[in-house]
Parts: sequence; structure tokens; C-alpha cells
Amino acid sequence: MLRSFLRNLHSGPLALQLRRFVVVGAVTAGIQMVLLWVFVDVVGLFYLLGALFSIEITIILSYVLNNAWTFQATQNTGTVEYLSGLLKTNVVRGTAIPIQLAVLYLLVEWRSVPYLAANAVAIVVSGIYRYVLDAKWTWGQ
Repeated sequence: MLRSFLRNLHSGPLALQLRRFVVVGAVTAGIQMVLLWVFVDVVGLFYLLGALFSIEITIILSYVLNNAWTFQATQNTGTVEYLSGLLKTNVVRGTAIPIQLAVLYLLVEWRSVPYLAANAVAIVVSGIYRYVLDAKWTWGQ
């Protein structure tokens, strides 16, 4: 499955869309990492709570960017459709939150990986899951 995903980034019917999804994901992952650092090291929140807040903020940002750019051919337009898509992506990505938080927790607590490095791994692990469900359900592909 991973080889197929990587091959499709280069060529295939969804290559451009996959590349755009990865770019948006990389940008929002970077923002999520900065937000997580701010919530934990500046504000003083527990790392899992900081992760939850940073994930939700970047879910909304990801939707805005993906709707405008990645899935522009099937983008959600109009107020009801746009808000419905935002709700759908929150459901999709919301179901990925336990996956991301579990990976984060396991790496930090069981492997003593620094929380930011563990979060980066957790983002990647849940990324493929999020793409498949978002592409199929949020943007109906």
C-alpha cells in the first residue's frame, strides 16, 4: 500500500491531487508542530492536551487549503456545502485523532521519544488514513 501511494505521487491519475495533499499536509503538519510546542512549552499544557488543540486547529486549516487547492475540481462551494464538508472532514480527521494521540503517547511514554519527534511520526502514521477517507467521503472521489 505504501509503495502504491509513493508511486501515485509521481504518476497516475491522482498524482497531482496526491502531491497537493502531501504539500498541504506538510505545511499544516509544520504549523501543528509549532502550535504543539507553543501549547506545551510556552503555555504549559500537558503534551496530549496540547496535541489535541493543535490537531483541531490544523484540521480546520487543512480543510480550507485542501478545498481551495487539492480538491479544487470537486471543491465544496456555497455555505451549506462548505460547512457540510468542514463537518465531514472533522469527522474523518476526528477519527484519526485517537490514532495520532495513541502513537504520540506510546512513543513518548514507552520509548522516551521527545514529544515533538513523536508527534511527527504520529502525523505520518495517521496521514494515509486521513487522505483515503477525505478523498472518498469529504470530496466524494
